[in-house]
Parts: sequence; C-alpha cells; structure tokens
Amino acid sequence: MNQVICGDSIAEVKHFPSDFVHLILSDIPYGISYEEWDILHSNTNSALLGMSPAQMNRPLFKTRGKPLNGWCEADKKIPYEYYEWCRQWAGEWLRILKPGASCFVFAGRRYAHRCICALEDSGFIFKDMLAWQKDSAAHRAQNVSSVFARRKDRANQKKWQGWKIGNLRPLFEPILWFMKPYAIGTTLTDNIAQNELGGFNEWAIKSNPLLNRGLEVCSNCIKCKTERGDRGLHPAQKPLSLMRYLIELTTLEGQIVLDPFCGCGSSLQAAKELKRKYIGIERNPHYYQIICKRLQSKKTEILEA
Repeated sequence: MNQVICGDSIAEVKHFPSDFVHLILSDIPYGISYEEWDILHSNTNSALLGMSPAQMNRPLFKTRGKPLNGWCEADKKIPYEYYEWCRQWAGEWLRILKPGASCFVFAGRRYAHRCICALEDSGFIFKDMLAWQKDSAAHRAQNVSSVFARRKDRANQKKWQGWKIGNLRPLFEPILWFMKPYAIGTTLTDNIAQNELGGFNEWAIKSNPLLNRGLEVCSNCIKCKTERGDRGLHPAQKPLSLMRYLIELTTLEGQIVLDPFCGCGSSLQAAKELKRKYIGIERNPHYYQIICKRLQSKKTEILEA
C-alpha cells in the first residue's frame, strides 16, 4: 500500500477506487505565481518570474510575481482560473474518500475562498478553517518614503514616513478542513461506527507529548514552530509536527493517508511515523527522488503514544 507515484495527480487519482482513502492531506499550489509550478493561469506575461534590479541584492523573493492590481485587464481572471483548476480535481477527491473522511487543504490567503467554493460545488462539506500561526515569515513590504526618495520627491518622502506598500507580515496561513458527506438518514455517530471516520481525536492530541513537540494547540488555532528539519527540501515545505497533528486528529493506525501534491513528502513521513498507510503523488522528478530518499531513511522516527 505505501507508495509514491511520480506523475500528474489530476490524472493519477482517476485510477483510484471509490470510497478508498481515509484522509487527504495536501499543501496544494496557491496559484500566486510563487514559482513555475504555482502558475495556474493562462495570462503569464513576459515579466512574470523575472527579476527587477531592486530584487538582485535581496536574499528572498528573487523572482517577480504579479502585483495585486495586475498588469492588465486579463489578470482579473486569475481568481476564476484558480477556481476552475481546483474544480479539475475536487470531484475525484470526493469520490475516492470514504464517507465522513476529512480533507485538509493548505491554501493561500488570497485564493482560499476560491478553493472553498470549488470543493463545496463538487460536493464537499466545508467543516472549518484552522489557523496555523507560524513562528516566522518572510516579509517584503516596502517603505513608501523610500520609494519617493528614489524618485527624489522630498515632500512625499517626508509626508509618508512610516507607511508601507504590501501586506502585513504573513504569520497566519489557513488550513481548510472539508469532510465527505455521509449517508442521508444516518448520524455522524452511525458513520463512525460503520466507517471509523467523522470524529476528531482530542484525547490523542492532548496525551501524546511526542506528537505535540513544537505545537501549541488551542481549539482551531495552532501555533507551530519550524524545526531544523523543516527547511531546505522544498520552497513551500511545511512542519512535520503540523502534519503529524492533522493525521492524528482524524485517523486511526492502519488507515490510508493520501497527498496528491506531496512536494517533499512531509505528510507521507508523518503518516509513516504514525503507523498509517500512505500514498503520495508528485510530478516533479527532483522532488520525487527527495521523497523516496526521505522515506527510506533510517532516521524516520516512529511515534508511540
């Protein structure tokens, strides 16, 4: 059962049987043109992912994304195209999940609402939005006064001291929690008895100190520290402890965890440590090799309650 597939997930999930998976846990592309794999719209423009002179001396954000206002009228279609991209796979995800199963989706703040609508329109129940609070986040808001200074506009440089262009420091990321509907006319408790899915394991989260390393859990707000091993394998790498938490929250040992966009495989490693079966799909051969090496490593820790 444990396997990693190198291929396009939209095509691969169509081969899975219905009512097969106990949990889908995936950090999907956010559609904000972070890197080439994150461009999910047709209006790419020649400057996209290029580099401006101001970026050349900066350690972060070396490539150029689109401004919020866009470069042209066609850029206003990007949110709709992201919704349509999510719709391409949402129905198949619903089909392969067992009734009452959870689906956790890491989605960017800008287009999370489009992802929610796409999955709801495909038949999912939108259960909750978890708030993942990070311990650090890169920030690139410019000082407005510095921009005016480069323009030699002294009056506006003085007037706009303390103001910035951009967003607040992004310490919060949403984790969208969906559920596959269970049979009409039954209760959620009936579904738990029949399919072993639908509840959440509060006791296990509170009683497992190994699981909670680096986590501060309070209702649907989760503080999670990034540890040394949570960096360097993928530009969008997520903390292993956070993946452990979400898996332990909604599944039992031996159940199947699927990640259709598994990046560097943090979700799969967490599933392995927690004695769940796992299936991962990653289309990039480089990251596929990283995942395989990571899962074969003898350093993988098996967590015991």
